[in-house]
Amino acid sequence: MSGLLIAAPASGSGKTTVTLGLARALADAGVRLASGKAGPDYIDPAFHAAASRGPCLNYDPWAMRPDFLRANAASQAGNGELLLIEAMMGLFDGAADGSGAPADLAATLGLPVVLVVDCSRLSQSVAAMVKGYVDFRADVRVAGVVLNKVGSRRHEAMLRAALEAAGIAILGLIYSDPALQLPERHLGLVQAGEHGALEHFVARAAEIVARCCDLDRLAAVAAGQAGFAGAPEIARLPPLGQHVAIARDTAFAFVYEHLLTGWKAAGASLSFFSPLADEAPEAGADAVYLPGGYPELHAGTLANAGRFRQGMAEAARRGARIYGECGGYMTLGEALVAADGSRYGMLGLLPLVTSFAERRRHLGYRRVTPLAGSGFSAPMTAHEFHYSTVVGEGAADRLFAVTDATGLALPEAGLRRGTVAGSYMHLIDLAPEAA
Repeated sequence: MSGLLIAAPASGSGKTTVTLGLARALADAGVRLASGKAGPDYIDPAFHAAASRGPCLNYDPWAMRPDFLRANAASQAGNGELLLIEAMMGLFDGAADGSGAPADLAATLGLPVVLVVDCSRLSQSVAAMVKGYVDFRADVRVAGVVLNKVGSRRHEAMLRAALEAAGIAILGLIYSDPALQLPERHLGLVQAGEHGALEHFVARAAEIVARCCDLDRLAAVAAGQAGFAGAPEIARLPPLGQHVAIARDTAFAFVYEHLLTGWKAAGASLSFFSPLADEAPEAGADAVYLPGGYPELHAGTLANAGRFRQGMAEAARRGARIYGECGGYMTLGEALVAADGSRYGMLGLLPLVTSFAERRRHLGYRRVTPLAGSGFSAPMTAHEFHYSTVVGEGAADRLFAVTDATGLALPEAGLRRGTVAGSYMHLIDLAPEAA
C-alpha cells in the first residue's frame, strides 16, 4: 500500500496547487492514483477529482473513526493505487480540543508527509522550522519538503544550503508564479464547477510540478509505506430512504462522496436533480436531500424555479423524508435575505428566515445527538461553517442536541415539521459511541 500526505506549516502555503499538479503529473506518468482531502472541506475534493480523473474522498481525523478512515483508504487504494491526500491547515493544527490534526491522519494511515513550505519570507531559517516539524512527533514521518514560492536563484541557493546541512530532503522546488493562484470565496476556493479554465490550470500546475519536483523520488517515498488495511464491513450513516433524490448543481454542491458511497452500499438508489435548471426530484423518491452550497448566490433563480418548488411541495405532501443541510436548510425555509437586503421567497417547508445582511461566522466541529422524532437514530459527528444568521423562526420541533469539539453544550439545532427537517450541521460519521 502506497500513500503520501501533502501538508504544510500553515494554510496559504500552496499545498492545494502542489497537490493538484502532483496528482495530474503522476496520473500522466501512468501511476494509478486515488485522491483524498483531509478535514471537512467540500470544495477542494472537486478540484482533486478533476486533477486525478477519479473520485476524491474526505479523510477527517477528528470527525471519522480510525477504522472508518482505514476502511475508506483500503477500499479506495487497496489495489495498488497510490493514495494522495492533501492536508488541511497546518500539519499539527487540529480542532478546538487539540485532536484531529493532519498529523493524526498520517499516524492512523501510516502516511509519510511531504511538507510544502512557503519560502517567500524565509531564507536560512527554513531549516530550523522544518527541523522542528521533522522532530515534533515520533509517530509522524516528514519525508522531505517541496519549497514553494522561491524568489530567485540566489534565494534557492540559500534555501538548499540550509536544508542540506540539516539533512532534510528537498523533493521539489517551485518558483513564484502568479498563474498558480486559484480564486477564493469566503468559504475557501471558488467551486471547481465555476472555474472556467480549470483544465488549463491543472495542466499548467502539472507541467510545473513535473519539471520542478522529483516524481520518481516522491513515488519511492510513498511506495509500501502506508498501513491502512481496514475492516471490509463497517457501520456507516444510514441512507435517508430507499430512493434518495439529491439536489446537485453549483447551488447545492457540498456533498461528501463517502456519504453517497455508504448509502449505495446500504442498498439505496440515488437520483440527482438540478434546482437551478428548475428540475424536480423524482416522483418515486421516498427521500429528498438538499445539500449545502451557495443558494444565496442564486436566490432569485431558486425563488422563480416553479417546477422545483412544486416538486418539493409534492414530495412533502406524499410524506417523503426531506432533509436540508446548511444551504439546503436555508432553502427549505420561508425566505432568504441577501447581503444587499433583498428578500427572496424560498420553499416554505420550514418556518425559517435566514439572512446574509447580518453576516456572522459560525465555525467548528460538532457532536450531534438526535432528538425524539428526528428520524435519525444515533449520535453523529458534524461540521458547521456558514456566515448566514437566523433572523426568524416559527413553531417547529428541534432536531439535534449539540456540543462543540471540547464537549461544551451549544443550543439545540435545526428544525423539523412533519417529515421535513434541516439544520446547519454537515453530517460526517457516526460518533464513536454509536458504532
